[in-house]
Amino acid sequence: MPSPGIEPLTTIIHRFTELHPSVTVSTQAAFTPDEVMSLVRSGACELGLLGSAAPLHPSGLDVLHVEDQPFVVVAAPGGAIEDDVTIRPEDLAGQKLIASRTGSLMRSIVDDITAGGTGTQIVTVVDHRTSILPLVLTGVGVAVLPSSWTRLARRCGAVVAPIEPTAHLHVAMVSLPAHLTPAARAFLALTRSLAQRRADAA
Repeated sequence: MPSPGIEPLTTIIHRFTELHPSVTVSTQAAFTPDEVMSLVRSGACELGLLGSAAPLHPSGLDVLHVEDQPFVVVAAPGGAIEDDVTIRPEDLAGQKLIASRTGSLMRSIVDDITAGGTGTQIVTVVDHRTSILPLVLTGVGVAVLPSSWTRLARRCGAVVAPIEPTAHLHVAMVSLPAHLTPAARAFLALTRSLAQRRADAA
């Protein structure tokens, strides 16, 4: 899925390829938790990394909780939003928002903000999350994204502000453990180790 596909997937693949340089990691795109679980159940993928509004307990699949990602506001520099300064939804009054299509947790947060009657409006709706950051940087509007985008957004020159209160994207890895190859088992073990370190640091 798009946001977990930035982090923690980047970190996991980076560490895995350092440990196993002769193994090629192949990924497929999916846009909903159901799509991810279907790919794993069908055998098209050995492991599935997904983000959901609430923890999942799918029948027949093992679920490894990896992390919770709070949502943040990403904006172009030089505006009213300051980097690393916590804001509340009402602080977005009058802002133009970039949103995903209805049905995602990100969109539900944006809809809650616009429903507050503060003059905030959605100016563009995108299917591809990869379009959001370039739109933010060109000044089209601000976006509400999972914190997995923070490091990339700041490297590109955007400002990132925590928003309180906020929802969290629950990131998990699903698998059919009886059918894993040695490489997939190693990838899952590395993910479990990363999840444990992040839990200990929290």
